[in-house]
Amino acid sequence: MMSDSDEETNPFPTVQPNLTNQELLQTHFLHSIQSTVTIRLLPSQGLSFQLWPAATSLVTLLDNHRLNPTNSPLSTVLSTLHTPPRILELGSGTGIVGIVAAATLGTNVTLTDLPHVVPNLKFNAEANAEAVGSNGGSVTFASLRWGHAADVEMIGGEFDVVIASDVVYHDHLYEPLIETLRLMLIKKEIVFVMAHMKRWKKESLFFKKARKYFFVDVLHVDAPCNGSRVGVIIYRFVGKKVVS
Repeated sequence: MMSDSDEETNPFPTVQPNLTNQELLQTHFLHSIQSTVTIRLLPSQGLSFQLWPAATSLVTLLDNHRLNPTNSPLSTVLSTLHTPPRILELGSGTGIVGIVAAATLGTNVTLTDLPHVVPNLKFNAEANAEAVGSNGGSVTFASLRWGHAADVEMIGGEFDVVIASDVVYHDHLYEPLIETLRLMLIKKEIVFVMAHMKRWKKESLFFKKARKYFFVDVLHVDAPCNGSRVGVIIYRFVGKKVVS
């Protein structure tokens, strides 16, 4: 859920253009299920329609978790939950993380984002229905505006894990995101797993605010790549039972 006015270098591998529809197709091979996931990008429509480093990191961890759960950083979360875990993704963007989670974990994943993003989520989910369904997975969709209690209530709370990647971006979205997480996690046995790559010092404010309501720890840190000085970090948030 990033503002469409900001620019960031896209570090993903070269994609194949479809000039007629002005779209790009990104492929990612999942070794654990021997299937390829293909994602449609629509760069001209904004940042929600592009791919970012944190998404790739989480996709790789999900793939590796299915291959070798014993040594997976995600086992700390997934091994203690309902099997298969019921998952909701915040700020799904292109949907690649949620689609891969459904495919590799064989579970239902609810993809959420702003209303204008949902049609592309549906397109990508339908394009990968065979890969998702091969292991018993499924994908559903919902519009969710951060900070809106009615949206959270409409979706319901029958989830074990909330996931997200690259959602701590604009400081004006820190409070709405934290409010949505507060509504979803506080006094519930739901875990939030977030992939994040630090860009600016101001992001520390998000974590400072978040720690008022959640216990936050690090599950995994990627080595820097593609010329970046920092790697993607995977965080776990657990709601505090009593918030001072």
